[in-house]
Amino acid sequence: MVNDDFKRVLNKVSVTKTNPAGEEYTSLSLAASKELAKKNGCSRQQVEIYALENGVVPERYQRSTGTVGIEGQIKLLKATVGVVGAGGLGGFVLELLARMGVGRLLVVDDDVFSDSNLNRQLLAHEKNLDLPKAGAAEKRISEINGAVAVKAYCRRGESSNLPQLFEGCDLVIDCLDNLSSRYDLEEACRKLNVIMIHGAIAGFMGQLAVIRPGKPLLESIYGSRSEKAADRGAEVTLGNPATTPAMLASWQANEAVKLLAGLDDVLPDNIMVMIDLQSGHLHRVEIG
Repeated sequence: MVNDDFKRVLNKVSVTKTNPAGEEYTSLSLAASKELAKKNGCSRQQVEIYALENGVVPERYQRSTGTVGIEGQIKLLKATVGVVGAGGLGGFVLELLARMGVGRLLVVDDDVFSDSNLNRQLLAHEKNLDLPKAGAAEKRISEINGAVAVKAYCRRGESSNLPQLFEGCDLVIDCLDNLSSRYDLEEACRKLNVIMIHGAIAGFMGQLAVIRPGKPLLESIYGSRSEKAADRGAEVTLGNPATTPAMLASWQANEAVKLLAGLDDVLPDNIMVMIDLQSGHLHRVEIG
């Protein structure tokens, strides 16, 4: 992709701007990024990575680089993340990762939208009821960030297919709503040697844990799979108001960004965070 002509054009279309802190930086607009990709027969993701490697910030990431840094943004663009479930949690997680510029997203969900999803699921609207959630996720991501490659699988994630579907992922995010699938996902992540970010919600409550390969936590949280614990939890009776999935998905996406960008203070492998939006309390519970 990169040649002398490409470098000259990049320097020509880049402009000097001043950020809100009063610091100058070199910016690449969305329109210029698209044109560079078109003229050079490459992807927009390649253009953005090359620009960042040469100190040019794609303007769409300008408000992110102060937090994740240019090197962190490059890492995000080069990363691959799997998301299981494109409903309440998954829709928000995918939205946030796409806006942060995570370069490749793999989505697995076999469900379709129903009326009851309209209260909380970002991807659900009145015109796509009865349509597949995975397809809606793919469309939404492409509309948000054309530099992000997305692959949607309209199928149920199971022990038989999850290792193949998520091969090559840097991490996987659990946006599921049943326990048996979560156990399957934890085992698949162990086989793939990748981190799984667990999340679950019920009513105004949410919980979050970062599960490392070889350090399973689900049995410590829910009990042994052999004990035949209930497949659905408190969400069956408490439901999920609109605010809870948005809150917990933000935490899940934030842990993913920290891990991928190489930032500090990722949740340790023996801690589960529990958030109660009704009382405003947050608890860090030692498990495992």
